[in-house]
Amino acid sequence: MGKNRMEAFSDGVLAIIITIMVLELKVPHGEELATLAPLMPVLLSYVLSFVYIGIYWNNHHHLLHAARQVSGGALWANLHLLFWLSLFPFVTGWMGENHFSALPTAMYGVVLFMASIAYWILARLIISTEGKDSLVARAIGRDSKGMISTLMYAIAIPLAFVAEWMAQLLYVAVALMWFIPDRRIEKVMPQHAGSAVNTIQDP
Repeated sequence: MGKNRMEAFSDGVLAIIITIMVLELKVPHGEELATLAPLMPVLLSYVLSFVYIGIYWNNHHHLLHAARQVSGGALWANLHLLFWLSLFPFVTGWMGENHFSALPTAMYGVVLFMASIAYWILARLIISTEGKDSLVARAIGRDSKGMISTLMYAIAIPLAFVAEWMAQLLYVAVALMWFIPDRRIEKVMPQHAGSAVNTIQDP
């Protein structure tokens, strides 16, 4: 089945998630710069989550751009991913309001961990539909970067109860790893296009 509706629906959900997160930012009562100080934890957690949502939107776009079609299983896997991403406003607000304390920081990591697993499931279902030699399969490859990210989330969750700042540092480190858009699919696309042209031109 076509992928356009799934992509459009996902874009809409991600836009709503960002809107909900920004609405959690309360306007300070006062015009001095000092009135922003109590809001800094909430603002910092918002910035981190905004970057993460942007990363997922970017990679999700590239993934579907490379895919030719999606199966019914992929539709459910996409909803599974959106479920975990929809929890970002909750854990973002909880973590910021409680000044990055242990339990909210750990739960933020749980959502990150589960979202990464959900994205992996979605990618694997698309590959299973299109085949191991498909554009998506060749672009993703072994996905070492994704596995390292998931491992770092898994480490950060229990670490939050020992040293919250170290868990936060891991979350920031993963975000920085993915801040530059993943070029794997973009690198494969020109080769794929060239192959398609050659196929058409060959008798």
